[in-house]
This record gives sequence, structure tokens and C-alpha cells, in this order.
Amino acid sequence: MAQKTDYDLCIIGGGAAGLVTAAGAASLGAKVVLIEKHRLGGDCLYTGCVPSKTVIHSAKVAHTIKESHRFGISAQLDVVDQSKVMQRVSEVIKTIEPNDSPERFRAMGIEVIFAEAQFISDDRLRVDGREITARKFVIATGTRPFIPSINGLDSVDYCTNETIFNIKENIEHLIVIGAGAIGCEMAQSFVRLGSKVSLVGRSELLAHEDTDMSEVVKQQFITDDIKLYLSSSLTQVEKIDNGLRITLTEGNNDSVIQIEGSHLLIATGRQANIDNLGLDKAGVAIENNRLVVDARLRTTNKRIYACGDVAGPYLFTHMAEHQAGVVLRNTLFHLPAKSQTKGIPWCTFTDPELARVGLSEREAQQQGIKHRVYTFAFEELDRAIIAGETQGKVKIITAPNGKLLGACIVGAHAGELIAEYVLAISQGLNVSALSNTIHIYPTLAQINRRVADQRRKEALTPNRKRWIKRLFGLRGKHD
Repeated sequence: MAQKTDYDLCIIGGGAAGLVTAAGAASLGAKVVLIEKHRLGGDCLYTGCVPSKTVIHSAKVAHTIKESHRFGISAQLDVVDQSKVMQRVSEVIKTIEPNDSPERFRAMGIEVIFAEAQFISDDRLRVDGREITARKFVIATGTRPFIPSINGLDSVDYCTNETIFNIKENIEHLIVIGAGAIGCEMAQSFVRLGSKVSLVGRSELLAHEDTDMSEVVKQQFITDDIKLYLSSSLTQVEKIDNGLRITLTEGNNDSVIQIEGSHLLIATGRQANIDNLGLDKAGVAIENNRLVVDARLRTTNKRIYACGDVAGPYLFTHMAEHQAGVVLRNTLFHLPAKSQTKGIPWCTFTDPELARVGLSEREAQQQGIKHRVYTFAFEELDRAIIAGETQGKVKIITAPNGKLLGACIVGAHAGELIAEYVLAISQGLNVSALSNTIHIYPTLAQINRRVADQRRKEALTPNRKRWIKRLFGLRGKHD
């Protein structure tokens, strides 16, 4: 006889992945316990997506006021009180917070426990002095900022995404270490909110994107007066009377540069929250400080699953929600559902935004995939001209037969516009599907059809034009 267990599902971690898993399981009739050591909502609500995009929006408003003369309007931006921006961040969080409240989840029939959990064997864990057993367990403990080893860093106060939104005073000069999404978003936001900003990166901005696309963001950063120190190595951090000083070795010439600032933001990546979980006692393997999971999101202990940022490799809330669904199908219905690994969209919310799904041009080249590349610039689109949002372009990657392999947009509202390509790629559509779809005029979405039309124009060679004229008796001028 099978051993009786306390719960159908035990979930460790109350961020996006854990909450979606818990709510989904409870709605299907499962007996669920959700364990969280801090507060429900996780990184996304308190230190990630919600606060960062709130700050980004305030920075966008400030920038629009400063640039109002471009639209025939005279306006003056007063000195920004950054504490009021952070007050709005708190208000936005409080507005969304009830959706993730323990009361809401307890009303669903979920037992919510605030404590640290630790496995004591391969089929049970200890929480707040009691032992819990379950048919299946889910690790959804998320990630935290990765702090590199830098000489002198422990001698200064520094910020991460977990603390930057708690600052109440105006930041005079922010030094950002890291040229990925978080570093770029915060650098641009604070320079537009009145801070001086220096951005330091070991490589180029948004290095995982094609250079011609990230270059558009880079040029805007230069226009915004962000001081860029790219392809640089940070060797020393030290405290000084009015803040801190960093020492860099820049580029290939080993030139030494020192920068003084008032605040330091570390945005050098993430690491999984898997410490002190007793994973060795549970028979859960770890490689390179990450959980080992299969396509079904099972760990090496087949009764323990993982989802969300802790499972990786894509650290996005929308991916956490997808993985939660995969875990539910596996744990409750015993269906061999697999996590999607291709066609995952993402967006860096700089201005202009940069969004991508599928293969980049560089990846297609590196993998030896036969492909075609088509582009269309926003400056040629009527709605972009009307709105004064002409920066950037769309680039699509197709197979020689026209099947969509990837798309990248750098420009206004790229995070919204990319959705059409996500659908097209997920359904295996040909680029002609976009050409044949009617798009409203005048909208930015028209750019998705216009770039697709480039393939048709490419196919209309002079020789084909001559045959068409001859076949249908057309009388236009000759080429």
C-alpha cells in the first residue's frame, strides 16, 4: 500500500511560478500547501518587473516633457524629486499586491506557511518544526542578484534591483555595473530622472542581441548623455568622502580609468536560490550552481519538480507562468508535458524597446542555418513619423522558403509589436501570412506587414516583371 501523504502538491516559493502553480492546482481540486519564507509576490512584484517598469514609465514621461518642443508644445520640466517617483512605485505595488495576498490564496483552499523549508529526505521536508509529505513537490524559489568578486566592493554601500527602489534621496551620479537588460533599463531611467549616469560593461550593450539592433539603443544612450565604458574590466571599488570611486581597465589598450559617483548599482546577472534547501538529502542534483532538470521540469528526484527562474534558462515572468502549466500537467494529470524552449519572446524596456523571438541573424549564422534577412525602418512608417518615434527597425529571419525563423524589433512599443511574430513562429507560418494580413492604417503594427513585403519585392526580379508585362499585355515603362 502506498504511503499516505499530507498533500497532493507542496510548493516552495511564493513568486510568479509558485503562485500560478498553487492557484492552478487548487482550482483543479488538489490539496496544496504553499511555503514562502518572506512574502508572496516574489521578485516580479517587489523588486523586478513591477517597480522597474513603473520607474521606466516615470522616466519616459519626464523625457517627453523635456522633448515637448518637438511636438510644437512649450513645457518646462522641473527638477525631478526622485523620492516621489519611488513613492509612486510603492503605490503601484500596493495596488497590485492584493492579487498575491495570502488571504486570497487561503480563500482558494491553499494552506500558506511563512517559514523556511528544508528537505530531510527524498520524500519529506521540515517546515517550522513540522514534517510535511506530499505526492509531488515543486521548487519555485527564484533567483537573486549575482554579486561578483571585486576588490573593495564590501567596503561600500551598493544597490541591486532588490534595494534601488528603496532610495529616497535624489541620486547625483549613478554608476551601473552591467550592460544587460536590468543595467540598461535602470541607467536610462535614472539619467532621464536627472541623475548623471555611467554604465560599465564587460562587453557591448545587450550583447546577446544582433549588433545592428543593440546599436540603436546605444546611440540613444549617447544622446541621453549616459557615459559608456564598454568592454571594460572593473578592478577596484573604494569609498571616498562624497561617495565611491571605481577603477576600470578599458578595452584592449589596458588604459586605467577612475570614475567617482554617489551610488553604485550592481546588475551583473542572477543566481538560483537553492541554498539551505537540503537538496543533497532529497537526491536533487546541482550543476554549475543550478538545478538539473529534464524537459518535463523534473529534478533528479522524480517526485520533485522545479519551475520559474530557479529552473531557467529564461528568467521571465511569462516563462514562469508557462512552466507552472507544464508542472501541473505532469504532477496532477501525469501527462508527459514538456517545457517550451524555442520561440520564447522577451523585451528589454529601454527607449526604444528591443524585443525578440526565435533566431537572431547571428545565431542563424553560427548554427549554419540557411536563411534570408529582411528589414524595414520605422522612419519609413507613417504612424512612426506622426508620433515622432522613428528610431529603429524590424528585422525578420526566414528560411529560404519563407518560413519565419526569428524576428527582432528595436523601436517604440516593440514589446507589444513582437506578439504577432510570436504567434506566427509558434504556428510555423510563412512570412507571406503577414503580407496577406490586413493591418490598420495608421498604426505601428503596419511595420510587420511592410517588412514581410520585402520578401515579395525581392522575388519580383526585372526578368519576372518583363514576363508579367508580356503575359498580361501591360504597357508601363520598361526597366
